Amino acid sequence: MSDQIFNVLFLCTGNSARSILAEAILNREGQGRFKAFSAGSHPKGAVHPYTLQLLKTMNHDTSFARSKDWEEFATADAPKMDFVFTVCDDAANEACPVWPGQPMTAHWGVPDPAPVEGTEAEKHFAFADTYRMLANRISIFINLPMTSLDKLALQRRLDEIGRNLPKAG
Repeated sequence: MSDQIFNVLFLCTGNSARSILAEAILNREGQGRFKAFSAGSHPKGAVHPYTLQLLKTMNHDTSFARSKDWEEFATADAPKMDFVFTVCDDAANEACPVWPGQPMTAHWGVPDPAPVEGTEAEKHFAFADTYRMLANRISIFINLPMTSLDKLALQRRLDEIGRNLPKAG
């Protein structure tokens, strides 16, 4: 089981910023152990330009980035998800599709940087801050002892990450 690659789906409403950022972070940081995907309940149809700019600045490959509907991952031929995380409050409160394989789920809501108004610097800071929050949560997640935690303990840890109250070890 230690060689297992865990599939993770990050969900948001528009799939243009937060979920795309999370997908990029996990695919880089969890390389070899995790494969991340992202989708939205009402996808915008395009990735926010500040999302792409930030990812390029952080040396992420952006060729994967596209805004897609979460139904794409609820089909019989979709990758089986081990984990599904909502990263916005709207998606967490919506009726989600039934995911094949009954993945573990948690809500990791972070503020949406897309509607932030102000100077260009303030807007870019909002995206960078969202990236930081997601990177911190993902770092904790990828360092969990997946194979030594029972399902209930793992679920508690996933929920704690979303509440920003992770425990050591």
